[in-house]
Amino acid sequence: MPTTVPAYGAEAAERLASMADVTATDGALRRFLHGLPGVDAVGLQARAAALGTRSIKTTAKAYAIDLAISMIDLTTLEGADTPGKVRALCAKGVSPDPTDRSVPKVAAICVYSDMVATAKRALAEAGGSEVHVASVATAFPSGRAALAVKLADTREAVAAGADEIDMVIDRGAFLSGRYLQVFEEIRQVKEACRRTDGSGTAAHLKVIFETGELETYDNVRRASWLAMLAGADFIKTSTGKVAVNATPPVTLLMLEAVRDFRDTTGVQVGVKPAGGIRTSKDAIKYLVLVNETLGADWLTPDWFRFGASSLLNDLLMQRQKLSTGRYSGPDYVTVD
Repeated sequence: MPTTVPAYGAEAAERLASMADVTATDGALRRFLHGLPGVDAVGLQARAAALGTRSIKTTAKAYAIDLAISMIDLTTLEGADTPGKVRALCAKGVSPDPTDRSVPKVAAICVYSDMVATAKRALAEAGGSEVHVASVATAFPSGRAALAVKLADTREAVAAGADEIDMVIDRGAFLSGRYLQVFEEIRQVKEACRRTDGSGTAAHLKVIFETGELETYDNVRRASWLAMLAGADFIKTSTGKVAVNATPPVTLLMLEAVRDFRDTTGVQVGVKPAGGIRTSKDAIKYLVLVNETLGADWLTPDWFRFGASSLLNDLLMQRQKLSTGRYSGPDYVTVD
């Protein structure tokens, strides 16, 4: 089950502090980001494709399906969302298959901020208090709003009980080269994630890049490092609201970035591909990418998530097929 991601130790804090000069000025940050090694696009795509062809045996597939279920941020982000829909989603997240109690709970329920309190109550009533509530914020999905509005949006979600905040960067500022502006927004949103109840805790911050709009792999690498330097707990590919969302090559590139960031600073950051991941086959390909690139350290819901709405049903159908030998079909799972 998801747990609180541990704070990094004194050594990591010291190593990270030693990089403060990198973000001291816009020029310094630009020099650092543009000094990162260029991405070999052909090599990246070839490695992602090769890893996607790995053969998975039945026992490993069963384990991977349960692991993928436990990593899902079960999501509803529609203008027509109602409290009833959110409560139903929470019930499904706690008991994905009511006929089989061995199915793991999902990692989180992801909703708009006005539905956070509803989701918290519904999870508690369903016996799923350990399932996190994630809230999108900062003028999701466009990111086009004044900073004061973004911070108020974040604070409102945290006050309502959100365990996690999914913010979206200002792609216009990033693509215009205003890197320090993007850095400062992330840093201030991170501060807004702190609770004001005296507990000394904070909601975890996932930073969404909308990689389908970043144009190049080099920009994805730069955005990854920028967000991690600003304090992101997770880096996330997409909102799921544009034509191009998560892809294996982009996710592989982000996995390599968090690996290199931990090697440099000692700080571990999670990764969340989101949008367009609909089948068990797709999910397992992503788990192979994680295992081959980062190893077991990241193969937990604390460090890797799937942003998805329809993926869970396919995982449940594949799980039923493995246990019964028969493919049950979509009529045997609930409609989200």
